[in-house]
Amino acid sequence: MWSRLTNLKVIVSLAVSLALVAALAWAYMVYLAQRDDAMGLGMGMAMPNMQSWSAANWAAMFIMWMVMMVAMMVPSAAPVILMFATINRSRLAKGQPYVPTGVFLLGYLVVWGGFAAGATIGNWALHTHAMLSPMMGSSTNALLGGALLVAAGAFQFSRLKYVCLTNCRSPLSFIMTEWRDGMGGALKMGLRHGVYCLGCCWILMALLFVLGVMNLVWIAALAAFVMLEKIAPKGMLFGRAGGALLLVWGGLILAGALG
Repeated sequence: MWSRLTNLKVIVSLAVSLALVAALAWAYMVYLAQRDDAMGLGMGMAMPNMQSWSAANWAAMFIMWMVMMVAMMVPSAAPVILMFATINRSRLAKGQPYVPTGVFLLGYLVVWGGFAAGATIGNWALHTHAMLSPMMGSSTNALLGGALLVAAGAFQFSRLKYVCLTNCRSPLSFIMTEWRDGMGGALKMGLRHGVYCLGCCWILMALLFVLGVMNLVWIAALAAFVMLEKIAPKGMLFGRAGGALLLVWGGLILAGALG
């Protein structure tokens, strides 16, 4: 009984810690938006007014994307992180070596760090070719925007999306089939789950180039959409309904651009 109570306290403490991490990331995003709004920059905080970025510009953009990914993805990854911690505690009670849950989380975030690096390069390329609005950081090219929306909508119905989302929606199944012992094993598990998560959501995150790189409303909407896909009872159907809407939206934009 005492052991169960201790384990419950540990899991609750971890859940609170994850919530705090996500809250701090969101607070930082709000701070950036408010700071740049006060400076008359709208929400284009990391949109330098030059085509040649300095090291500081690259660093600022990467940090923005990385913090954004933490804010958006850690809440939806919480179920598998907590499941890892639960199984880890049960193995500890049986004499197995203890592995900090932070190692699993680190592996997960390394994968999204790779996405943040790619998004930073994309931001640079679009900005260099004057394809991002200076105020909201959204695409000014209707063909590009419409095509990205259509691609995102079609991806919602793809086999890759189904496989990755299935793994994201089944924390216990993932932990039981992918368990690896030791620190290195926990890191590999985090990396693998991060890959599934990235495979499931990467193009949805890329929609921020259409909706606004620093548009907090759309960032929150996408984060909520991703979470519902992963944890809602009808998450698969919800995701496909969203895909249908994206197809229609993108099709209308393309029709207007080509018409």
